[in-house]
Amino acid sequence: MQRALPYAMMLFATLVAGPVFANEDVASRIRRQSQEFSDASASGDTATLARYLDDHVIFINEGGEFATKKDITKPGAAGPKGVTNRLVQTDFNIEIHGKVAVTSFTDNATVHVGEQTMTPRFRSTEVWLDEGDAWRVISSQTVALSDDPPAKSLRPDELDEYVGSYRASPDFTVTITRQGDQLLSATNGAAPTPLLAEVRDVLFTPGQARARRVFERDSHGKVIGFSSRREGHGIQFKKVG
Repeated sequence: MQRALPYAMMLFATLVAGPVFANEDVASRIRRQSQEFSDASASGDTATLARYLDDHVIFINEGGEFATKKDITKPGAAGPKGVTNRLVQTDFNIEIHGKVAVTSFTDNATVHVGEQTMTPRFRSTEVWLDEGDAWRVISSQTVALSDDPPAKSLRPDELDEYVGSYRASPDFTVTITRQGDQLLSATNGAAPTPLLAEVRDVLFTPGQARARRVFERDSHGKVIGFSSRREGHGIQFKKVG
């Protein structure tokens, strides 16, 4: 059974909290509301989301999908038990132009799934409008920040399978070499960069987490080329030497 606060305690809370928010400058107010919006997103608090969204908000989520206020605030299915999520904002910036404020920040998520933890990051740009009774979000766009995956160690003989020259066109050649236990890749004779294995036949360059090289083999298991993929699109390279 839910318990109500005694009237005196409610009055005290109002007297304490009210002046603090009333004396906030615009930048502090929007920063507080922005973090509250992130908290509500993580917890599924649709009432807070609705309070801070304009009815005609233009909202693009981290998957590139458009969402309306109705989409964002509709009750969602209960998540699986044992999963928790927390979003903490950093790198917060704000520029105020009269009744319009533009913010940017990074949402740092901590997701617990049983004994496992994930820490994805998301970067957002939002536009808030002073609508007289409140500041509300009229536009929001978020991108997911990619991190390098864990690297898998391969034996020297496995690394040697990828060594060679690969060509996508007469003027676009990639050469892969091995130095010790490290693969190096050079495009058109440029300075080489490291290549690491995510899993067998899937390699990546550190710092370029959105891209992968997916290698192909013939019926005898010999590497014959790779697809350089980014955002699901790929360019084919054939092994030529």
